[in-house]
Amino acid sequence: MILVTGGLGMIGAQTARALTDLGRDVVVTAYGRTEVPSFLTDRVVVEPLDVTDRDAFLDLGSRHRISDIVHLAGSVPGEDPLPYFRTDAAGLFNALDAARQWKVRRFAVASSLGAYIGRTETPWHEDLELPAAQVPHPIIAFKKAVEPLVTNALQGTGVHPVVLRIGSTWGPLMDPESPFNPIPPYISTVLRGDQPAPLYADDGGDLCYAPDTGRAIASLVTAETLAHDTYNVSNGTPYTARQLVEAVQAAVPGARLKLRPGKSSGPGPNPYLDITRLAADTGFTPQYDLHRAVADYVAWRADHAR
Repeated sequence: MILVTGGLGMIGAQTARALTDLGRDVVVTAYGRTEVPSFLTDRVVVEPLDVTDRDAFLDLGSRHRISDIVHLAGSVPGEDPLPYFRTDAAGLFNALDAARQWKVRRFAVASSLGAYIGRTETPWHEDLELPAAQVPHPIIAFKKAVEPLVTNALQGTGVHPVVLRIGSTWGPLMDPESPFNPIPPYISTVLRGDQPAPLYADDGGDLCYAPDTGRAIASLVTAETLAHDTYNVSNGTPYTARQLVEAVQAAVPGARLKLRPGKSSGPGPNPYLDITRLAADTGFTPQYDLHRAVADYVAWRADHAR
């Protein structure tokens, strides 16, 4: 059985879905959000768990034979980042304790494309050295720190660490007004019948629709062998605001959307993740281009608030 912490969140739920599609038994942890998405009903075991409770976390091993862990549980920082760091570090260390005690095969953990901030090359690939750059958000800072913590904690244990540098993921279950991705708020404005602020036509960058993110993570967890410890997880193709507008107009006929010429930040390519390593080691290919993703999301939102 594969454990997915944070398995009712956007990426966790899609990862659990992809794993069950592959015929794997899955247990997900839930804390705060306990509503099971329709696409997971009767497909997974749900365990209420505060991942910062070490004893409760380790007790999962007495009820389930866990073969692999995908650690995606996390919190959102407030004005003071220290409580956020303390909470998410406790959850990470408990998950690592469990991985070592249960002697799982793989321990996959969420990092972020933000780890590459400061590199000017495009696209970003795993062989780039991570710069000692100022990062713009505590979540990125923590996820960048997670990488050496996990690989060092599992060294010599027989547990294979899999660092997931997850790209700019969006889709079903994401907060429609999320500050972390511009696409859901933009589409939400259109679905309300309002006209969103004009976008700069050539702005854009990395993106991945959540079902593809889940499929990519599932492919890394279940692959027979992996040649590396670190993988970019995304679509592998950048998008532009011009393409987004075209996709939204196709999915929402009559939408009146405007564009500004050029880019908001001046000339130069938009950064995005290279997924050559992911594809080579797992055979992963995205199923959703931007047009198909927008159409699927608009259809989902017709019946769901988020």
